[in-house]
Amino acid sequence: MNDALRAALGDTGHTIESLAEQVGVDPKTVARWLNEDRIPHPRHREVAAGALQRPIGDIWPDTARRRDLIWFRPWQEIEREAVALRSYQSVVLPGLLQTEAYARAVLAGSDVIARGDVERHLASRLARQSILSRDDPPRFTAVVDEAVLRRPVGGRATMREQLQALLVACEAPHVRMHIVPSSVGAYAGLNGPFVIAVGPEHRTAGYLDNQLQGQVVTDTEDVAAILTAWENVRGEALSHWQSVDLLTEVAKTWN
Repeated sequence: MNDALRAALGDTGHTIESLAEQVGVDPKTVARWLNEDRIPHPRHREVAAGALQRPIGDIWPDTARRRDLIWFRPWQEIEREAVALRSYQSVVLPGLLQTEAYARAVLAGSDVIARGDVERHLASRLARQSILSRDDPPRFTAVVDEAVLRRPVGGRATMREQLQALLVACEAPHVRMHIVPSSVGAYAGLNGPFVIAVGPEHRTAGYLDNQLQGQVVTDTEDVAAILTAWENVRGEALSHWQSVDLLTEVAKTWN
C-alpha cells in the first residue's frame, strides 16, 4: 500500500476519481497505484505529483532506486498498465509464463547478464508475473513456436515442471496459448520475437527483443507493422485447445 499517496490524497482533498480524471486514466488504475503500490507511467507520475503538490520522489521513492534494467523500465510500466498483451516467442517461453527454474536457466545462459545479477533479474521477472493473477488481469495471448516446447532449457525436470505450469495457466479464462507446429515452414515469426500491449486508453505499443536490449515501439507505422506480423504468426498457429492437446503430448516426452 502506498501510504504517501494516500496521505497526499487526504491533504489535497483529491479522491481516486478526481485524481484519475486529472491524470487522464481510469479510477481503477489510480486504485492500483494506491492499494497495490504500483508505480505509474512517467507521464502519469508527473501529472499526478503536480496535482497532489508533491515531489515525485516523495510519493514514489522507489523510482530513484529501482534496480531492474534501465532500458526495460519503460516497457515494464506499459506492461503493468496493459489491458491486453499479445506475445510471440520463437526461442523461449514468454517471461510472464516462465517457472522460476526455467527463468533462472534462461537468465543464466545469457552473456548480457552478469552471473552475480541473475538472481536479481530473476526476482524482477517473477514479480512481473503478478499482473496475470491480480483481480483485473490483462487478456494474455501467447503464440509460441513448437520448437520452444522441445528445447531442453534447464534439463528434463525443469521442462517437465514448466510444461505442467503452462497447462495450468491455460485453464485461466484470460490466458490463451497458440502453438505454431513444426510442420509450418517459413513465416513472419522467424524474424524475431515481439510483444504487443494495449493500454487502458487504447494506446498500442510494441516491444522487440534482441541480444543487447529491448526496444519499445510506439510509432504508428511501426506498431502497424508489428500488428501485421502478429496476424501472420497467429494465422499459422493452432487453436487454443489444439495447442493444449499438443502441449499435453509434448509434456509427456519430458517425463
